[in-house]
Amino acid sequence: MHLEQGQVWKKGDSYLRIVTWERMAIEYKEMADLESKEGTLHRVTKKEFCRMLKGATLHVPEPKTPKEDS
Repeated sequence: MHLEQGQVWKKGDSYLRIVTWERMAIEYKEMADLESKEGTLHRVTKKEFCRMLKGATLHVPEPKTPKEDS
């Protein structure tokens, strides 16, 4: 598993976004809704974070297409 800063993971009804990626620790924000971006910050070890991600899926946003003018 390759973790990067800014990744968003979906686990159950919540989203986990990696805010700060460090050598031994991860700071992440847990959100119920991606649109509002409101949530709580948590700091855990990488090992704890990887255990939390079991069963989670990486959320890949759909690419935005530019609107065509007719």
